[in-house]
Amino acid sequence: MSYGLGLAVAGVAAAWGVHRLLPAVPLLTAAVVLGIVAAHLPGARGLVRGVCRAGLSLAGKRLMRLGIVLLGLKLSLNDVLGLGWATVAMVLGVVAATFCGTWWLGRRMGLRGDQPLLIATGYSICGASAIGAVSEVSDSDERDVATSVALVTLCGTLAIAVLPLLQHPLGLGDAAFGRWVGASVHDVGQVVATAQTAGPAALGDAVLVKLVRVALLAPLVAVLATSVRARGRVKRTGGSGGQEIGGQEAGGQGAGGQEAKRRPPLVPLFVLGFLAMTALRSTDVLSTAVLDTAATAQELLLAAALFGLGSAVHLPSLTRTGVRVAALGLCAWVVIAGASYGGVLLTT
Repeated sequence: MSYGLGLAVAGVAAAWGVHRLLPAVPLLTAAVVLGIVAAHLPGARGLVRGVCRAGLSLAGKRLMRLGIVLLGLKLSLNDVLGLGWATVAMVLGVVAATFCGTWWLGRRMGLRGDQPLLIATGYSICGASAIGAVSEVSDSDERDVATSVALVTLCGTLAIAVLPLLQHPLGLGDAAFGRWVGASVHDVGQVVATAQTAGPAALGDAVLVKLVRVALLAPLVAVLATSVRARGRVKRTGGSGGQEIGGQEAGGQGAGGQEAKRRPPLVPLFVLGFLAMTALRSTDVLSTAVLDTAATAQELLLAAALFGLGSAVHLPSLTRTGVRVAALGLCAWVVIAGASYGGVLLTT
């Protein structure tokens, strides 16, 4: 396991070097790409799939949780309230439309496993971080998680180049452009990279709107955890409390009892940690130095997690559903960009 964690650390260092050489490439984007590259390089491929796999999988799950907890320190309730209720309502509408529309369309397109759910989450909330959080409570297959992360990261990276070109043709001022970016771009780093092209006014509004979307991660995970628990209860009882499973009553020591033990908590611990960090940030007791240190730690933890997830991407397998996945990604991008643009026009 230590070999995999060591490789993840090396991947973060390489991603940091790429980011320093090319500041327009966010650290998290570079980490995902390098993870995918490592999984397919002839020299590293054997290590990634063999002795390093356990450590890389651990990085993709446990370090992701820690990074999400620290992500809460970026969000202050006072900042959210300062946006105004109209903007908050607009963000809620955009997230709901994107999540429901993408999930429905992905299921209609016949995508495998939890891919529709994960892609919908990544587009509507906060990219790879949200995918990692939801995959924890849905117990998603690692390949589905890796594919969803790769797609969301690719589209978010393309947004850095595409959206600034559309600001003036769409008639958006700097502040309005920032809100559009914050409501439509997936990852926080990608939001910063996109919005900074229009100046500090755009950047400030973009980050605040984006953090409102991040705040919706906790209730979404709680709702999904409740749904998973309910489905597990139906499976154990077969729709009737008196049926036996595996030769024993549900809730005993047979298969039903084992499933009960595996039920996810109503609100996962890392989500409670995220909410606690948000509450702590809202008290204004933390110094700028502490917040900066936490932000750096959060970035590095998420980079290591995304390197681990990227290393699970298997391109030959991806090509079998690649057309449908890409089509869903494009449709979801159009939905969130269009809904965000309409919302910004209504609230500006």
